[in-house]
Amino acid sequence: MIDGLVDLHIHSSFSCDGDYSPERLIRMAVEEGFRAIAIADHDTVAAYPGAIRAGEKRGLEVIPSIEVTTVFDAREFHLMLPFVDWESEAIRYIISRLESSREEEARTRVARLRENGLEIDWEEIREKSGQTPPLGVKIAQIILDKPESRQKPELRKYYDDDRQPKAPYLFYQDFFTEGAPAYVPKNHIPLQEVLSLAPLTGGVPVLSHPGAYFQRTTRADLLVLKELGLQGLEVYTSYHNQDETEYYRELARELDLVATAGSDFHGRIKPAVKFGLIKNGDYSMVEKLRERRV
Repeated sequence: MIDGLVDLHIHSSFSCDGDYSPERLIRMAVEEGFRAIAIADHDTVAAYPGAIRAGEKRGLEVIPSIEVTTVFDAREFHLMLPFVDWESEAIRYIISRLESSREEEARTRVARLRENGLEIDWEEIREKSGQTPPLGVKIAQIILDKPESRQKPELRKYYDDDRQPKAPYLFYQDFFTEGAPAYVPKNHIPLQEVLSLAPLTGGVPVLSHPGAYFQRTTRADLLVLKELGLQGLEVYTSYHNQDETEYYRELARELDLVATAGSDFHGRIKPAVKFGLIKNGDYSMVEKLRERRV
């Protein structure tokens, strides 16, 4: 093990659902004793190069990254690209593809929610979701933040004490998953295409939270993705319980994938995920990923 705590999956305010500026995250990381972090915002590299400079000022290594929303086998898969060249033509192309698909998905979701009696319009969602089109949990958060939503019988359950911390995710499962009232078929950039473009971005492809409920990544999936160029697997994450961590750790070992650690910290939208929650990351992960850069 190489000394130094790392977290390779943190979201900033440049994500549609992140709360903290890169500068604030860097201060928090220094206070928590991290050696390196990666800000991997959803489908944007807007945090860079500012985050790099802010890290240099405080003696913290900030590894440029992005979390790309893709589709594979009709499921949504998230792929991180640590060491990404944020100015590369390849990453600009990927982002432009995602902006159009995500906006279409979000607009359709909002329209279907309105058809189901929820009082929300696209202009309000877009205004409150920042620079990038919102993912489903962000739409859910905006709706649940509206005072009048508390009065709607079909939404009251999300305000129960035991449900409120996970309310946006419960809303997502109830409204946006397959068969639900506001379900929209996935039409994001294929994961296979992003893996083929990854070498041109400078990034090392690492699959985020393979055990997440919307991915349900299997060994068979990983065999295919490994052949297509996958290099790393996020084993230690807030999405995994102990059994899932062990399962994916063994798969990473078997398939020669770099096991990585990341909290998937966002802020308010994930109140149970505190900054520095995942302590399994060490600097050897960074070195192993660096060795796999093309």
